[in-house]
Amino acid sequence: MAEYKGIKGFKVQTVSTDPAASVIATGVWASGGDLNTARGSISGAGTQTAAVAFGGDIANPPGTPAPYTVQALTESYNGTSWTEVNDLNKGRLASVGGVGTQTAALLSGGYLIPPSASPSPTIGIQVDVESWNGTSWTEVAEFSTSRYSFGTSVSSPNTDTMIAGGYTGNPPTALTNAVETWNGTSWASGTAMTTPKGGFSGLGASSTAVLMAGPTTELWNGSSWTEVAEKNNTRSSSASAGPSSSGLVYGGNTPPVSALTEYWDGSTWTEVADLGTARQGLAGAGSTSASSAALAAGGSIAPGARSLTTEEWTATPAPTFQKENLGQVYYNSTSNAFKVTQQGVPAGTWASITPTNTPRRGAMGAGTETDGMVIAGYPAPNVNVEIYNGSSWTEVANINNSRGYGGTATNSPTTSAIIFGGDNRNPALPGFSSNVETWNGTSWTETTDLPAGVGANRGAGTSSTAAISIGGASSPVYLTTVNNWNGSSWTSIASINTARGNMGSMGTETAALINAGFTTSPANAILKNTEVYNGSSWTEVGDTNSGRSGGGAAGISTLGLTFGGEGPTYPGNVAQSITEYWNGTSWTEVADLATAINGSAGLGNSGTKAISTDFANAEEFSPGTANFTLTAS
Repeated sequence: MAEYKGIKGFKVQTVSTDPAASVIATGVWASGGDLNTARGSISGAGTQTAAVAFGGDIANPPGTPAPYTVQALTESYNGTSWTEVNDLNKGRLASVGGVGTQTAALLSGGYLIPPSASPSPTIGIQVDVESWNGTSWTEVAEFSTSRYSFGTSVSSPNTDTMIAGGYTGNPPTALTNAVETWNGTSWASGTAMTTPKGGFSGLGASSTAVLMAGPTTELWNGSSWTEVAEKNNTRSSSASAGPSSSGLVYGGNTPPVSALTEYWDGSTWTEVADLGTARQGLAGAGSTSASSAALAAGGSIAPGARSLTTEEWTATPAPTFQKENLGQVYYNSTSNAFKVTQQGVPAGTWASITPTNTPRRGAMGAGTETDGMVIAGYPAPNVNVEIYNGSSWTEVANINNSRGYGGTATNSPTTSAIIFGGDNRNPALPGFSSNVETWNGTSWTETTDLPAGVGANRGAGTSSTAAISIGGASSPVYLTTVNNWNGSSWTSIASINTARGNMGSMGTETAALINAGFTTSPANAILKNTEVYNGSSWTEVGDTNSGRSGGGAAGISTLGLTFGGEGPTYPGNVAQSITEYWNGTSWTEVADLATAINGSAGLGNSGTKAISTDFANAEEFSPGTANFTLTAS
């Protein structure tokens, strides 16, 4: 007799490991043999099982003439342990260029600091180049421009490599975009990079296929440089390994020191497993297969602290490897759990997108991630308005009155929007604004003012005829006031519980959420608390994990994101990159913005996607595919 499960049911596959987006996503860092001498600003070459690490610095005891001492040490790695071998002819540090193999490496540039130097030494920037034959170092032809913290094609042989950019002065404000190539005997000038830059990492297997990743990322194809996708997290003094089409960048200084690892697939960057030890100025090694096998050794873990630690990266297909299939339901026998592969905010990431045409901060954002609007902002006076269609920004008609940090509401900026209040920051119109303007898809029209001038207020709502203005400042105090707009007039409604301004806001005129912000009672406090509105009253719910003021927000009252801002205390505020996700009950920290920002405009009402803009930065948050455990409810 047929069973019900045979007629209506389906088989659930049993696996021992979760499916993954790719083989590289299964990669992990594991401990290797320690260096003999802990060093920072160290260079490396070779592969995971046959590497060489050289140069760098060691931290001196407190009270000694210099905070650190330059090193000429060289160590060789056999996949298990490090052995000291012959020293460099001249010790050096600070992101010097190491390329090649364990038995044929090249070291170029960098800088040296004499052991007797003061705590603020004069940097001796180098043009010297040394070649390693597996036994000893030999000085070879110098390059033309002395520099340090430049990029190199790290996986290149020591007879075909490139150096590009770097710092040429101290303090490190003088930058170059000069490029030089090495043919094993001499250096020749190459085509300059698009812009001068330093503090970046290089990928490349030859001088004709190189990727330089730093504040911006440029790809060299043998004839020209092209700017390509930026890393998800900007940082300097990272290690790197691999060719220009498939490599890793790991560690670095954001600040502080970082454990982040990112994989370049030839077109985009993806965050993969972090290092076990966060550090900067570490040695990297890895051949053309660096995406599956790389090495990280030494580095600085804190001011005055250097590391011995070596870690090995492995990403090889497991016998049971399966690629993620959205919607797949399966049983993980290792964790004894039923799981489903789906998209979710906790697995999401930020990626850089085209910035607005006019850089600004404190702008008002409205609409969705594919039909959004950024309005006005600073520097004042600013009346500029731009609409985003999911790929590009288009300038439309200006508002009539300049302002920033005001309230706005709409779901479709291409046809309808409203802006109210804000800080004028305009000598001709001092103070906070009561002005209200509506957008009909073509132009802005002034309409009934707010009952009183207010700045740093926020808004929620669905159209130019249905919105609420929430809180804000009426100098010198912050307000609990909430006013409702019905398309023709403003009416006072239920107040929020905590007076505040510059908070995050999302949702509609009958189902809204506000979080964090700034208040004057208690004196100059940055807040964490969250309130939700059900159409009649405000209720305090779970706090954000981090206090902030001037952050962006996007979503609905039961599902959304808040990001950026400044905090967490006042005074001494610093720009934030922290992003938190609201699931209707609590906040969870998720992927950070690539660039710390304050005064971000947020776009998005889906609760799972968002756009953040600030000055010349723009980033998009997208939910990621991940495996979630199924639980009974």
